[in-house]
Amino acid sequence: MDEIIKTQEELLEEARENEVILDESGEIDTVVTEKYDASAIQVLEGLEAVRKRPGMYIGSTGPKGLHHLVYEIVDNSIDEALAGFCTHIEVEILPGDIITVRDNGRGIPVGINEQQGLPAVTVVLTVLHAGGKFGGSGYKVSGGLHGVGSSVVNALSEWFEVEVSQDGHVHYQRFERGTPTCDLKVIGDTDETGTLIRFKADPEIFTETTVYTFETLETRLREQAFLNAGLSISLTDKRDPENIIEQIHCYEGGISSFVEFETKKRGLKALHEAPIHFSAVSGDREANIALMYNDSYNELLLSFANNVRTIDGGTHENGFKTALTRVFNEYGRKYKLLKDNDKNLSGDDVREGLTAVISVKLTEAQFEGQTKGKLGNTDITPLVSKCVYEKLSTYFEENPAEAKLIFNKALDASRAREAARKARDSARKSVLKGNSLPGKLADCIEKDASKTEIYIVEGDSAGGSAKSGRDRMIQAILPLWGKMLNVEKARVDKVISNEKLTPVVLALGTGIGEDFDISKLRYDKIIIMADADVDGAHIRTLLLTFFFRYMPELIEQGHIYLAQPPLYRISKGQKHRYAYSDEERDEIMEETGTGVSIQRYKGLGEMDPQQLWETTMNPETRLMLRVTIEDAEKADETFSILMGDNVEPRREFIEKNAKYVKNLDI
Repeated sequence: MDEIIKTQEELLEEARENEVILDESGEIDTVVTEKYDASAIQVLEGLEAVRKRPGMYIGSTGPKGLHHLVYEIVDNSIDEALAGFCTHIEVEILPGDIITVRDNGRGIPVGINEQQGLPAVTVVLTVLHAGGKFGGSGYKVSGGLHGVGSSVVNALSEWFEVEVSQDGHVHYQRFERGTPTCDLKVIGDTDETGTLIRFKADPEIFTETTVYTFETLETRLREQAFLNAGLSISLTDKRDPENIIEQIHCYEGGISSFVEFETKKRGLKALHEAPIHFSAVSGDREANIALMYNDSYNELLLSFANNVRTIDGGTHENGFKTALTRVFNEYGRKYKLLKDNDKNLSGDDVREGLTAVISVKLTEAQFEGQTKGKLGNTDITPLVSKCVYEKLSTYFEENPAEAKLIFNKALDASRAREAARKARDSARKSVLKGNSLPGKLADCIEKDASKTEIYIVEGDSAGGSAKSGRDRMIQAILPLWGKMLNVEKARVDKVISNEKLTPVVLALGTGIGEDFDISKLRYDKIIIMADADVDGAHIRTLLLTFFFRYMPELIEQGHIYLAQPPLYRISKGQKHRYAYSDEERDEIMEETGTGVSIQRYKGLGEMDPQQLWETTMNPETRLMLRVTIEDAEKADETFSILMGDNVEPRREFIEKNAKYVKNLDI
């Protein structure tokens, strides 16, 4: 690592020299001043390692890292909006997957930076840890923890151009793979201010793909528009001149609009007409919370600090959860909705069916981990907790009908949790009596879980073929029959006692819900094997919903697989080949020529044990899909839409995504 140019003590000393005022508590509160010029740029580190180890800076060089380039540039514009100087951000995807980001903020400073002897904009774009977020005067609140964004994007771009509108002129500079190809120069006059950045991701770095997904960018930009009420963010896809797509996101309702959007998108029915919203400010700290209860059994809690998604929670979430539970229990005791011998409601009870957004902003955000996934500032906890406790208590008092409806849902959740506990206790007693494995399970011989796998098979007929064709040493077979419970529409007590799901839980050995223990997993691979038809797809979805809702660690740690049985058996003479899609069938027929016979498998039961082994179960030749959760929030949304009660969102989802399943015979 290069030598640090300024020590932390020097930076703090410079911060003390900035203009300060006292907040309500009498403590020093740093103020954003208009002085955002070359002197505000502090140089901390060089740029050498970025192209050698890009994953350290953007997470990966796959699609996620590619889209992260756009986020880094947009986040700088968002910081200008947080500082009060930007009202509109325009993002465009041009032919060739070139990205442009334009804002109407102050513009990156163009004056000479004394430390480097270069224009400040050049320093920002070529030196790691150079930016206006360290000295205290450029930005009061910023999502950028390290200030590495622009320079990293520049380093990982085939070429990168910047135009700064400032002081009546348009300033321009171009870079190639992080190196300037010309000096900063004036290319025109203007009466506007702002920054325009244009870049093309380097295919030498992003070898997997340099093609952006419109929906991925739109989701992120829409989220930022929700978090910054009144800020307009547009996304325009110009890659196809005959089909230009433009979306403009601007939400005056801010995070209240956010929770309404998430509730409606998932097809959920709200329990009250409008979101419950409250906020609080103390010195340099600000908290905004919006929440809405719905008729589902799942919770969606989205938290942010300085517009950065804190996917792993942190101190702000802790304050919210503690206060929420306290409000419910005090309300229940006060109005005798909880009897004297009733236990207090738990956090899970009061968050059932909750959609909430927590957004905090603070001067010195302390994130834990490289990905900024968890907020560590302890002083934000009492602010959030006090805000939620006082204002939600007031809401309950002023809206008794809504309060009782919401409380009763939590009370029902508590009763279901107690019933689930009794069901688990009963299951434990069953295990102690020796009935620890389901009767239909054909277990394997090997006891080392790391070497074994279990096939969960649709139907007794297919189960019989699988039992006969398997490798008995390492492969276990569990046949399922009939449609199982849709856990999206059931509480935990119904799930735990369900006769179709109980065999799965017992066979895996991990327990479920609060009792789940992945160290007790009896098989390394859990393979769902169902017919390639509508019923088979439904069973796969039901099982995946169950695993996602009640055993998510199995998916997160890569234990869940989908078997891929063939659709066709193509024979010519004594030779047989298998096709897993219509396209593969056509290719095989073209290669084989005339005189072929085709067998279309309508179900697994049509295969004899040998065919099932050689096509679907032989570890040396089979095809399988591992189920992963790249985006847990997106998965949550998908399961809510597909398995919920509301038909319209499901219809829209299928119509929108039909292109992805056009080759499946469903």
